[in-house]
Amino acid sequence: MGRAHEVRAKTIAKTNAAKSALYNRASKEIYLAAKSGVPDPKDNLALRSAIEKWKAQHVTKDVIDRAIAKAKDKDSSSYVAGRYEGFGPGGVAIMVDTLTDNEKRAFAAVRACFTHHGGKVGNSGSAAFNFVRMGLISFDSDKTLDEIEEDLIMNEVDIQSVDQDETTFLVQVNPADLDHAREVIMADFGVGEDDFSTCEVTYVPTGDTVKVNDEDKAKLEKLIEDMDEVEDVQAVYHNAEL
Repeated sequence: MGRAHEVRAKTIAKTNAAKSALYNRASKEIYLAAKSGVPDPKDNLALRSAIEKWKAQHVTKDVIDRAIAKAKDKDSSSYVAGRYEGFGPGGVAIMVDTLTDNEKRAFAAVRACFTHHGGKVGNSGSAAFNFVRMGLISFDSDKTLDEIEEDLIMNEVDIQSVDQDETTFLVQVNPADLDHAREVIMADFGVGEDDFSTCEVTYVPTGDTVKVNDEDKAKLEKLIEDMDEVEDVQAVYHNAEL
């Protein structure tokens, strides 16, 4: 059918693999949150936060509902959280969070991603100090940066920073204030619950990001892309300037 068909087929397969990995990560995190308490987001803050996080990444309602139903059925699945640290091309610090029912498989897959793309696995603590836990919210608004910052402060949201790119705002808050900040933004700025492009507790670099050359950048992007598609990987953090 020709080269164009082959390219389209590969692109579709790649997109489907990425979507499958995304849905898998969402299902496991929502399932665990539902199992940790009442399987109802109205009465389970961890579950509500997990749902909002993955909805912002366009995970479908069907995937979310199935994960909660699985928890209600008292499924025997048991997942163990893990964290691996290492360095990518150009000395970029990388931290990988996993959630798995097979720790050996998870480690082998993570190590392979590092090794195949010019990186290496480090010891515990070797890269983690480059990151800090932070609540991250991204949304569009016609308000000004000063208006948003002042409103959040007046509502006693513990904000760390507010940045703007045209009409898109990125707000960093104390992780404990993520839910409160989201409610304030919805109430005061006309943002709907499905309008957040990001709403989650994550890790961000503590200092300046690392600049890499074009060759290392290509290797690093491929490393992160392949890591994101690993079944057991939940999140990948790095301090590169991409």
